[in-house]
Amino acid sequence: MNLLHPMNVVPLLTIDINGVDGSPSGSILTLLGITLLSVAPALLLMMSSFTKIFVVLAMTRNALSLPSIPPNQVLAGLSLFLSLFIMWPVLTEINTVAVQPYIEGSITFTQAFDIGQAPLQQWMLGYTREEDLALMSRMAGQDNPADPESVPLYTLIPAFMISELRAAFIIGFVIFVPFLVIDLVVAAALMSMGMMMLPPVMISLPFKILLFILVDGWGLIIRSLLESYGGVG
Repeated sequence: MNLLHPMNVVPLLTIDINGVDGSPSGSILTLLGITLLSVAPALLLMMSSFTKIFVVLAMTRNALSLPSIPPNQVLAGLSLFLSLFIMWPVLTEINTVAVQPYIEGSITFTQAFDIGQAPLQQWMLGYTREEDLALMSRMAGQDNPADPESVPLYTLIPAFMISELRAAFIIGFVIFVPFLVIDLVVAAALMSMGMMMLPPVMISLPFKILLFILVDGWGLIIRSLLESYGGVG
């Protein structure tokens, strides 16, 4: 008996991941959605304004001598929605040029990924210092990129994060200065009155909160953060 007879050949099993009209099937879209949700926290920290906003808000809280008020959940929630507000045009463009064409089946997943990363890359380049890009390029053993479009993501992302942390610390330093002055004045006044055993923070805290309220501190900080990204998202 000839086992290689054409009648005995079992056809190979094939799986079509696209629908009848060429668009991705619902199962594939669900799988991609779950995968995106699993890496969303990392993407939010590395490729958005979330880190800078959260660091500035946390430093403001420390400058007020309130280490746990507002709690981290409140700062993270505010940072998240401010990040969405700032990056909404970028997300809209990615959805228009990459996500929707892929769902409609007009482009492949690889093409959608290449097209979709371009708006995000351009946005990140706008807030990344050339010095940080040059640093990461040297550490990777590469020459400085000839143009912004040729910057790979694996050097752009850490350079962007370094630039964001630097900007956050600059803003945090400016916020700390007036509250530090209040602490120094209160400490000097207490020492002059011989009340060295009384913690200065107990006296300076109400004055710092009052100053923060009078100058509309939260509004000033949020406006400064938004203006650092070009104003309205």
